[in-house]
Amino acid sequence: MPLPSPLVRAVETLLDKSLVLGYSSIGWYIRQPWLPPSPEPGSLTGRTVIVTGASSGLGRASAAGAAQLGARVRLIGRTAARLEDAARAIRRSLPHADLVVDVCDVSDLDAVRAWCSTIEEPLHAIVHSAGIMPPERSESAQGHELALATHVLGPLLMNDLLRPRLREDGDARIVWISSGGMYAAPLTEGLVADPEYRHGEYNGTRAYARTKRLQVVMAQREARQLGGDGITVHAMHPGWADTPGVTASLPRFAAVAKPILRTAEQGADTAVWLTAAPEVGTGDFWQDRRPRSTDFLPWQHTSRELADVVWRYCRSAAGLDG
Repeated sequence: MPLPSPLVRAVETLLDKSLVLGYSSIGWYIRQPWLPPSPEPGSLTGRTVIVTGASSGLGRASAAGAAQLGARVRLIGRTAARLEDAARAIRRSLPHADLVVDVCDVSDLDAVRAWCSTIEEPLHAIVHSAGIMPPERSESAQGHELALATHVLGPLLMNDLLRPRLREDGDARIVWISSGGMYAAPLTEGLVADPEYRHGEYNGTRAYARTKRLQVVMAQREARQLGGDGITVHAMHPGWADTPGVTASLPRFAAVAKPILRTAEQGADTAVWLTAAPEVGTGDFWQDRRPRSTDFLPWQHTSRELADVVWRYCRSAAGLDG
């Protein structure tokens, strides 16, 4: 991928650090002239893409984007009726979309194991979009903090169980839809010591940001682990997108920022692009089709030792080896 010019790099730095400009639809439109090219039409024809959290928001937009490129898309969510609604909505604009509806609660590790055991076809990509921001601390079926189970443990288990199916593709992709909110939760000793939020006062927004940081750590570690299998792994953040999840979890923010929020399609664009773009490397954190720093400030650099500890914890909590 060609490097942007010095002027573009300067503008990108300004957008990244200003938050409002870079994360909103303003940044999306400013960046259009130098975005890397879109995938060729039909570039995913004959390939299968899994999208979790596909009932609405970024997940539905990711599913629609992959279907538009010709993929067979498996829509994963907790509720069959909502998934069917999403499939109908996608087919209204893409009548010939090849869509499969699969019910699976990714926070439930037993459900993930059961569902993964049914998948026999080669897989090209998994897009992890399932998300939740619990207002109070709650737990998954296995007793894990719900945001951690949904955003990290379930996806980690799914990736591991479906590794043989991804390996069959030869150029498979895993995309974690993280959040710019992860910048507010650097990987600290406190987070690593209590990733399940078992101690202290629970804060749903903070728990969300922490697990989004962990998604980035997981993506980096998986990139190293899976590269030999021809599987690339990335995390990305969608900017501020107008989705049902944002409206429900952050109603004041959604109301105030609504005029400049991105559409779900704009937010999901990079996730879809990463499933099809050639030569994207592996292990990066992306926004608007460009790799970004994983740390907002220089002194927030992620400690490799802490990353090792939390990687082992999450693998163990998901029922995998260390």
